[in-house]
Amino acid sequence: MTQMARQDDRWRLWTPVFFGAGCGLYFALTDEPQVWPLVLVAVLTIGMWLGARLRGLSRRWTLPLLMMASFCGGLGVAKLRTEAVRGPIAPALAEPVVVEAWVMDVDSPGQRGARIVVAPVHVRGLSPEKTPHRLRATVRGEPPRPGEAVRLYGILNPPPPPASPGAYDFGRNAYFQGLGGTLFALGDTRTLTLGPPPWRVRLAMKVNAARYGLAQRIVARLGPRIGGITAAMTTGHETWIRESDLEAMRDSGLAHILSISGLHMAIVGGFVFFAARLGVAGIPWLALRVSGKKVAATAGLIAVGTYLVISGGPPPAERAAITASIAFFAILLDRQAVTMHALAVAAMVVLLLQPEAIVTPGFQMSFAATAALVPLVEIWPRRFREISVPWPIKAVQRLGSWLAAACAASLVAGMATGPFAMQHFNRTAIYGLIANMGTAPVADFLIMPALAVGAALEPLGLGAPFLWAAGQSVDAMLAIGHWAANLPGAVKSISSAPAAALPIAFIGILFMCLWRGRWRLLGLPFAAAVLIWPRPAPPDIWIGDGGANAAYRLEREAVVVRPAVRRFASDLWSRRRGLEPVARSPEGWTCKRSFCAPDGGIGPLALWWGKAAPTVEQLDQMCRSAQVVSVRAVITTLPSSCEGRLVLDGADYARGGSVELWRGEAGRWRALWAAEVRGRRPWSGPHS
Repeated sequence: MTQMARQDDRWRLWTPVFFGAGCGLYFALTDEPQVWPLVLVAVLTIGMWLGARLRGLSRRWTLPLLMMASFCGGLGVAKLRTEAVRGPIAPALAEPVVVEAWVMDVDSPGQRGARIVVAPVHVRGLSPEKTPHRLRATVRGEPPRPGEAVRLYGILNPPPPPASPGAYDFGRNAYFQGLGGTLFALGDTRTLTLGPPPWRVRLAMKVNAARYGLAQRIVARLGPRIGGITAAMTTGHETWIRESDLEAMRDSGLAHILSISGLHMAIVGGFVFFAARLGVAGIPWLALRVSGKKVAATAGLIAVGTYLVISGGPPPAERAAITASIAFFAILLDRQAVTMHALAVAAMVVLLLQPEAIVTPGFQMSFAATAALVPLVEIWPRRFREISVPWPIKAVQRLGSWLAAACAASLVAGMATGPFAMQHFNRTAIYGLIANMGTAPVADFLIMPALAVGAALEPLGLGAPFLWAAGQSVDAMLAIGHWAANLPGAVKSISSAPAAALPIAFIGILFMCLWRGRWRLLGLPFAAAVLIWPRPAPPDIWIGDGGANAAYRLEREAVVVRPAVRRFASDLWSRRRGLEPVARSPEGWTCKRSFCAPDGGIGPLALWWGKAAPTVEQLDQMCRSAQVVSVRAVITTLPSSCEGRLVLDGADYARGGSVELWRGEAGRWRALWAAEVRGRRPWSGPHS
């Protein structure tokens, strides 16, 4: 049988791949296209494909038309989704504002304090049509509960732009989540009385209040450390997780267990499925009259939907719930649940509902891992059922089979998700396979089943024994995570490859998973693109958005001028460029309240972060001390000493965001601005 003949039932699996490619191309554009050309082209290509099918043309005609229609459909659907979620984006106001709002949910804490999601009713200085639908607010002290009406006084800004050119766009993520801005509270949170909110807001607040109440009860039973991890795995609230535990989970490759995604949905849905099927089988009268498998699939659907509500419905959990639901629906329709066709349907449904998922690490990693695991399931040898084998021998055989399958699954999934971890997170957990092997039985058979039963019974006051069992298992998981994270060389940092490398790697992985036969090995070098692609020389200088912080390269180190300010952005840039962030040495620098500049000779950088513009004398001092002068404020006059110096001010940062600088010949500099890479898109803010 030829290679092409073996693909007869595999060609349709490429439909979501081409659809996703269309979605990806839309998000890669730097200028926003109009709606009607994309929709018109999508309708025409779909019509051409349907016409070819109705006329009975051969596959050599219908297959290319199907792929073309899928690609154009992805472009059109992504644009329609962008228009459907369009909402006001907060401007960067010069003065603090008063915000009166309803507390929708408690968000994960940030570096500067607790965070909440609010639905603004009134923002001083903004008209109703320009008021964002949702804001993420950083507050002082304990966060208020969902459902409370609060008054906040703070600094309002649009969602944060990329920390550096080409980095992950948090503003785009916020745009599709309906978050139109961020608020940093300057005072205490005060309660007030507001009129009744819309019913959708009222319903969401009631659900989130119940979720947060469950999380608080779990923490009260198990303590802040163990209860915080348990609450995060149950309700998605990460408020109580310690930074040391979170870092250990990242360095050991176990951080995926904390965020509610495919693993959790699969375990909860699978546990309920098998428990329901066992329950039906245990009642002979019922087993003779109903299909235990379909009853169990229905119970699994209900469990997945319930867990989605309890988790708060974050995008990764929604995608995982869709994928699990497709599998259960396949059982109800007497189809095989775990197949490439079921995965293709799930991917297509997710992209139709959330085309923006194509550019998120969660979607890329989860579907790459699942696409790699399904062929493993297809080729895994079936165990023969021996007759009259002593139970000790049978137990050893089953344990060996489980260990072999678990090792193979962890290895295959790790290899499939490796390129995305390298590109997005710039780190590889060297002992991740060992840590995941150690925690897999604990998470699969103890933590998640106990949490499912405990969370269901806790509102009745009966969840204590199950939550206690889950807490003991979480303690064991944390011990494994800290042990693996403290091993020598536990984390390997890898700089990001050029942007083109990741799509190439994605296509290579999918080709190896979807193609039948030895030709699938042709995808291997493409799948390794992120690993083998040559890295360009890192920038000599990075200046953050707004000019509030900066760093310069010293061999393989990134010397951060203000290491305590916006640390996340400087750390993210350093990792992407393969540099080790270090604090600036105070020797040889003059630092005052608003600026830092080298003392003797000509240094690489002088940074002015004060909101007020420097005087001519101060600017003269900075230009005499550094090759690059960065001023956060807008300046109108330059002294003669600034000739031959690169001077950037607030007007440049307002247009371009963050910037990377490379030193060229004859003292010339090459600049790459974040706005150049990001483009003028709906999520770029009001200035676009």
